[in-house]
Amino acid sequence: MRRKSIHLTALLWLCFGIAIAQPITIKSANIIASNAIPSPVKETTVKMLTEEIQKRTSIVLKPITTQPKSNEYTIALVLSSDKELVGKAIPVSTDKNEPEFKAEGYRIVTELTDKGGIVWVIGANARGVLFGAGWLLRKATLLPKIIQLESKTNVATSPEYPIRGHQLGYRHTANSYDAWTVAQFDQYIRELAIFGSNAVEGIPFHEDENPSPHFKIPAREMNVKLSEICQAYDQDYWVWTPVTFELTDTKKRTDELNLHEDLYKRCPRLDHIFVPGGDPGDNHPREVLPFLKELHDRLVKYHPKGKIWLSLQGFSVEQVDYFYQYLRENKPTWLQGVVSGPSSPPMAETRYRLPKNYQHREYPDLTHNVRCEFPVRQWDQAYALTLGREACNPRPYEFAAIHQTYAAFTDGFVSYSDGCHDDMNKVVWSMRAWDTQMDVREIMVDYSNFFFGKDLADNMADGIAALENNWKGPLAQNGGVEATFAFWKGMETKATPQLNENWRWQILLLRAYYDTYTRRRLIYEQDLEKQANSILAKAPQTGADKAMILAWEVLEKAEKMPIGYELRKKIEQLCQTLYNSIGLQTSVPKHKAKGYERGCLLDFVDYPLNNRWWLEDEFKKLKPIVADSNAKVMARLKVISTWENPGAGSFYDDVSSTSKGPRVKTIVDDATDIAWWDNGFSRARLSTQTFQNNPELVYDNLQADARYIIRVAGMGEALLRVDGKRLSPIVYNRENETFKEWIVPLNVSQDGQIKVTFDEPEESHLNWRKHSKVSDVWLLKQ
Repeated sequence: MRRKSIHLTALLWLCFGIAIAQPITIKSANIIASNAIPSPVKETTVKMLTEEIQKRTSIVLKPITTQPKSNEYTIALVLSSDKELVGKAIPVSTDKNEPEFKAEGYRIVTELTDKGGIVWVIGANARGVLFGAGWLLRKATLLPKIIQLESKTNVATSPEYPIRGHQLGYRHTANSYDAWTVAQFDQYIRELAIFGSNAVEGIPFHEDENPSPHFKIPAREMNVKLSEICQAYDQDYWVWTPVTFELTDTKKRTDELNLHEDLYKRCPRLDHIFVPGGDPGDNHPREVLPFLKELHDRLVKYHPKGKIWLSLQGFSVEQVDYFYQYLRENKPTWLQGVVSGPSSPPMAETRYRLPKNYQHREYPDLTHNVRCEFPVRQWDQAYALTLGREACNPRPYEFAAIHQTYAAFTDGFVSYSDGCHDDMNKVVWSMRAWDTQMDVREIMVDYSNFFFGKDLADNMADGIAALENNWKGPLAQNGGVEATFAFWKGMETKATPQLNENWRWQILLLRAYYDTYTRRRLIYEQDLEKQANSILAKAPQTGADKAMILAWEVLEKAEKMPIGYELRKKIEQLCQTLYNSIGLQTSVPKHKAKGYERGCLLDFVDYPLNNRWWLEDEFKKLKPIVADSNAKVMARLKVISTWENPGAGSFYDDVSSTSKGPRVKTIVDDATDIAWWDNGFSRARLSTQTFQNNPELVYDNLQADARYIIRVAGMGEALLRVDGKRLSPIVYNRENETFKEWIVPLNVSQDGQIKVTFDEPEESHLNWRKHSKVSDVWLLKQ
């Protein structure tokens, strides 16, 4: 481990009869910076400390250039290579192996009494000073007219991983970044740096061709502004630049090279060019690699230390092998390393095959909840249908574990992000890349202390963790959602006017309201469907037409007598507030979001959480044929009313539901995936919109002498095995919401147990969204 930490505070234990030292209260302070700290980071750090302290305390740090007075408080910014500061000795270690001598490391030393003293921020380099100042802002108690610090603190640390960054693409695809001003980007990049980030990735090209309606300035200008901000904060500036045309097209290739060169010469800082190999893009590496060499030739004309990176995303086995063969034969010095992202080869394999002189960077998706690299495992379908891919998603404990799993194979990361909704996840990754042993709750307390204030820090940390727990297990059974809501309602009553204007507070509060509204609606609407199915089951006695009419009257209550009006109203208010404060686009019609999949939770807040849309369509199909085909209608109504309740001795599993799939044993990434038909407004039965590709189910306590039939609903192929034996179907329909059926041999089920599995069909020629799906499985006793 590269990090070393020493934390000596003036705590004298009461068991020794000595009172514990109290924090020092500071009501005014100076700030001084060593002339050895290079510009512009020196000026940026002074400005950052001055502005952030003033916002929270109204105390304005006074800049000085002479030796600090002993009866005043001073924050001193120095380098570990400095011998002294205006005649004042610097408390730096003589051991060059200490953290403040390692890249980006720092030491914080406080020498304070109740009359004055110095807070030393000692950095290994300019970045070390910046990050040390960030530590001070995260840890200090900043109250109106007061700064509180421990009188004796000695903390030293340096990062474990050299690359710690986040993608902030100024493009319409993002759900908020495209609405930001230069000042908002500056503030956000500052805040990321305070939590240990050292890199920003832009997406510079082709956005002016189809500009976002939210752009404050053209993309061509904003990407240069991002470079300028990175220069000020000493953040590496990366750009993500896919090649979406055929590289054999000479004209397009030349035009693209010229486009790149134009950006290169306009950016004051540009450190890394990252070209995703095949996501998007369809070029073979034999074309991509020479193109990257040409990019490097143009890059170093303006940025001599600039570096080129490539991901192997979407590459076939042959293409991946070609890439490594190229490295062995050509040993390109212009290539800095490989990026691993979604659809890349396994990270362990990449690090193993990649020569040690090349770096390996992760490209983790911190922004999406479903249909992504790290989906929320076994996410309740009600959330997946309504919150969707890009809702506010603090997952601190889960992402800390994910980072721990993969970090050891890399030199760090630059995350994939499409908006500010994943803010907590960015902070967790930055801090854990700095120190993989850092306590997750400590990170959340620091986050809450800095953004919400010391008085709320512990409670807010717990409230954020509670929101993560809201997404665990079946929603209807998760009573913790109501407890979380009660907590946030209590916090809301204490919120100050300043907190109400804080977008981070607004977005977390939105989640608390949205989760609760969704749960209450789920319970209510599912109960209405049960009542409707009971009515349909009596159709043989009442008549099909009357049964459908009565059932629909019950289902209509979801819209005519909706639940949670006040919650619904608050959700709409918070969505509008977030659009005004941070440009968060939660609706296509109201906020001009690029698409419904891009965080538009307001557009899905009332999406049915029962099957009433599907049932309405089924009734419309059946009513015209009641008189002529009553038997057919009755048979269909029986299938509908018993879909989830097939009768005594029979079993039903919705393979993607944590509450309705008790026999499903597989826990896989796509277990809560949504097919995403009709821009999310599909009227299909809810269970058929979710799926697994190859689920595994186990049945026990079966009747030894009974005959069973397995029925499957889904799309495409279903290559079924029972206890390892492939069965031949007696019914085999491939369309959605139609059935496939197999007879279970008696000699297999006579022991009272069977295991059902599915072989994976050969569908490598198809897009992943078109692969075969299994959504519902029945074991029907005959």
